[in-house]
Amino acid sequence: MSPSPVPETSSRGYIIPIGGAEDKVQGKEILSRFWSLAGGKKSQIAIIPTASRLEDTGERYKTIFESMGGKGMVLSIRDRSDAEKEEYNSILEEATGIFMTGGNQLRLSTILGGTRIATQIRRKNANGIPVAGTSAGAAFISEHMIAFGQEGSTPIAGKVTLAPGLGLSNRVIVDQHFRQRDRLGRLMTALAYNPFVQGIGLDEDTAAFINHQNEIEVVGEGALTIVDVADLEYSSMASAREGDTVELIGVKLHVISHGARYNLVTRKAIPGGKR
Repeated sequence: MSPSPVPETSSRGYIIPIGGAEDKVQGKEILSRFWSLAGGKKSQIAIIPTASRLEDTGERYKTIFESMGGKGMVLSIRDRSDAEKEEYNSILEEATGIFMTGGNQLRLSTILGGTRIATQIRRKNANGIPVAGTSAGAAFISEHMIAFGQEGSTPIAGKVTLAPGLGLSNRVIVDQHFRQRDRLGRLMTALAYNPFVQGIGLDEDTAAFINHQNEIEVVGEGALTIVDVADLEYSSMASAREGDTVELIGVKLHVISHGARYNLVTRKAIPGGKR
């Protein structure tokens, strides 16, 4: 699935995957930056808690954004029929920013995929509206989504399951809670299935702010790991049996932190310097 076409009079809005466990109490650096891009005190942020089974998830984020001075609007989409409701589509139409919470990314893909809400999110982003997702919401942002997989630092054949994501970008696969849950191996396995894309591994309390020129700016306390397989010389994935270690030769890896930038087109990183 390719991203929605951008009108000639517009630029694509920011795409903001967040690694989960972002600061919600102190400086709220990531959430404040998103709130500012969504219009600051004039913002109307649509919050989609579909990934979570907890009843208060959407209201917690609503309280946070409203404490900053904006307006939060919770779309309590719990099944596919909710995603077709005129009420929720009308709220989304007025939104200046869209935020998807954490939980289980398969709930996002199976409940939102192919619905009016999913189409509207893609269209809004193509028309300049920022879309952020934390944890499961971050995984869902891209065209190819890691549904689940085995943790560990070694790529293992058959230990990662991919599913269709929202499709705001077809250049990346996103994995979250990256260092905290030791997910380098599963991200590399996902890339071995599809070496066209680049891997983004986001530590907790860390976000990738991706602008309309496909440039990433890192914001937060952790690291962003880029796995680039553009110059992959050899992969054993095609002949590997389930459970085998996957050999990958020619992988390039960057680890960057707050203030650093990475260009998804040129595949060049610029360090951020000291925090």
